[in-house]
Amino acid sequence: IIRHPMEGSARVAADACSKPVINGGDGANQHPTQTLIDLLAIQTCQGRLNDLHIAIAGDLKFARTAHSLIGALTYYQPRLYFVSTDDLSLPDALLAALKKQGIKFSFHTSLGDVIGKIDVLYMTRLQKERNDERTRAHPCRLTLQQLDIAKPHLRILHPLPRVDEIDTAIDQTHFAYYFEQAALAVPIRMALLETILRAH
Repeated sequence: IIRHPMEGSARVAADACSKPVINGGDGANQHPTQTLIDLLAIQTCQGRLNDLHIAIAGDLKFARTAHSLIGALTYYQPRLYFVSTDDLSLPDALLAALKKQGIKFSFHTSLGDVIGKIDVLYMTRLQKERNDERTRAHPCRLTLQQLDIAKPHLRILHPLPRVDEIDTAIDQTHFAYYFEQAALAVPIRMALLETILRAH
């Protein structure tokens, strides 16, 4: 299992090793095991993965969890809403892949533009360790008041750790699902390890 600040590090390790390699996060590139957790969380809280309206908000340029999740969601025909500032928008390669696969998406600078339309809100923190602007404020902080127009079944996910992008008052609402999401990390990673060990 490798976590490394260099993008592509897990691929380098896998190419040099005869044993399976699990990518635990390679720089700003990918975090596939987190995506397995995220997909299970979505399936659990929404009862399905197909045809959902999903907003992904925050630092979309450097958030590897968002990059992996977006790639996985393309198999389930979502309607995606990307909420961030222009300088923290998705990398061009991901956008090109979405267009090629015919996935509908749009860009927004405010959570208020999308909060009443979505089934799932996936928040990300500002990736200050991969961002030169270390003192900047989060581009789209979620407050309790913004949820007044949310659909009753909306659930909020976050790969954690959280900084200040989600008002802690939201933790006590039925919209918050990030703690349940985090708990799913244990069975998902147990299953992944068992699958690999049984195969080898």
